[in-house]
Amino acid sequence: MPELDPIIHAEARLRAITTLNELGERDRIAFTKLRKILDMTAGNLSTHLRKLEDAGYVEVTKTIEGRTPATYVAITVKGKAAFADYRKALLELLAGLS
Repeated sequence: MPELDPIIHAEARLRAITTLNELGERDRIAFTKLRKILDMTAGNLSTHLRKLEDAGYVEVTKTIEGRTPATYVAITVKGKAAFADYRKALLELLAGLS
């Protein structure tokens, strides 16, 4: 039976990495926009992004634009590979249940 990556498998992290995976190569999204898309609180999203970041699946960049802090999030090459492996394992698992 295929193993599902426990870092990705949590619902909030799966939603986040799926959204980030849809971005173009080397693209990033503003934290505030991602939060609105996922309809999550800032604290909840931060917690889940930290887990993904600790695994090397996403990169979080904090910067200053004018005088305002801004945070951007992007999926890494490792994150894209992990998501592809997760998706493959999930499809294999579902195919075995039919």
